[in-house]
Amino acid sequence: MQPNQVTFETKCYEKDWRILLKTDRLEKMIDYNQFQFKEKILYINNVENVNEVSRYADILVARDVLTSYVVVEDFSREALNFFEIDKDSFKGGYYYSISELVSIYLCNTEYLLHFSSDSILERPFNWIESSILKFQADERIKVANPIWNGNIIEAIQESIDEDVNFYIGHGFSDQCYFIRTKDFKNKIYNEKNAVSERYPIYGGELFEKRVDAWMRNNHFKRITYKYGNYIHQNF
Repeated sequence: MQPNQVTFETKCYEKDWRILLKTDRLEKMIDYNQFQFKEKILYINNVENVNEVSRYADILVARDVLTSYVVVEDFSREALNFFEIDKDSFKGGYYYSISELVSIYLCNTEYLLHFSSDSILERPFNWIESSILKFQADERIKVANPIWNGNIIEAIQESIDEDVNFYIGHGFSDQCYFIRTKDFKNKIYNEKNAVSERYPIYGGELFEKRVDAWMRNNHFKRITYKYGNYIHQNF
């Protein structure tokens, strides 16, 4: 698979940037996917001292752990204008959402893999290549992810079909998603769906709730890789 097709990205904020940038956490988040990414980008969001965080990010760029990093607020207004989203419409969910939107807006590769800073594969395994093949075979598939936190029963219950490698269903999580960039680089983030109201109230009208509504309204599919988990655990 050509590496120029896929970008890896994650984000950090004030409470977790030290874990990502001062330990081997970020390097493992990338390497565990067993894939040669064209770009490996860190999005710096809502930190107290941007210069300090940037200095540590520079070290990882020099070591080729990262190819680059982005300060989210430098592109936030531009991204919101592009997607035609009113900042006030997040109703408290702005900082939970803006990094993801900026990363999609800036993505230059055909595919984009996102991990939240507190999500990581439980072990190394290659799931990217088989996911790309599924995207290419079915335009209605819009997102892929491994099983979350070992919840295989939940993944099965949420599926409507399966094949040898994937459970096929609906739904969306911002903990980990692999997407075809062009599907998400559109004005799709102002839809609502009753099922999407299940997301936490404290997050307001956040990114993952908006994507879930768009997917459900249009009967799009999510595929969940059967043979590996990612672990989401708040720091």
